[in-house]
Amino acid sequence: MAEMFDPPSSFQVVVLSGPSGSGKTTVVERLIREAPVKLVKCVSATTRPPRTGEIEGDAYYFLSPEDFAARRTRNEFLETAEVFGAGYWYGTLRSEIERARHADGWAFLEIDVQGALRMMEIYPNSLTIFLEPPSLAVCEQRLRSRGTDSEATIVKRLRRVHEELQLADRYRHRVVNDELDHAVGTICQILSDQLRT
Repeated sequence: MAEMFDPPSSFQVVVLSGPSGSGKTTVVERLIREAPVKLVKCVSATTRPPRTGEIEGDAYYFLSPEDFAARRTRNEFLETAEVFGAGYWYGTLRSEIERARHADGWAFLEIDVQGALRMMEIYPNSLTIFLEPPSLAVCEQRLRSRGTDSEATIVKRLRRVHEELQLADRYRHRVVNDELDHAVGTICQILSDQLRT
């Protein structure tokens, strides 16, 4: 049986996820600055090497595969996943939720759908938001414009987009990122409504 607990009402776990190309990174950056409540971004851990410009503890916690595995064994993660079969692991450390709580903010997780479903089990009252691309064509165009993935990886990511869209109804809220200001404003309103409950 999954462990289940909910933080006191003054504290909230907010989960944002969506498929590759939905514009999550840009939306998250705006929400951190503009949300009506203090959002503390929970930094994910990964075994992949840092990319140019990524800072330890800001972009990710960069762990060796051995350290990551040891932490999994010690049950230090809320959720973990191997992403896109590249051999790299990602996960959310339990300590990140506590860090947000001690910072007097709401824990804000930008994680994939698999991780979000796990968080829904652990925190059944978490505020879950699925960010959708306006269309698959826009999603593909965003992925290609990055210029960081091979054609095979893009095809895999687009297949995953289809799978993840099938799970969007599991989230409490769905927001289409067709226009950035509108998407950010909609999520800010969701957060405001949650503050009043």
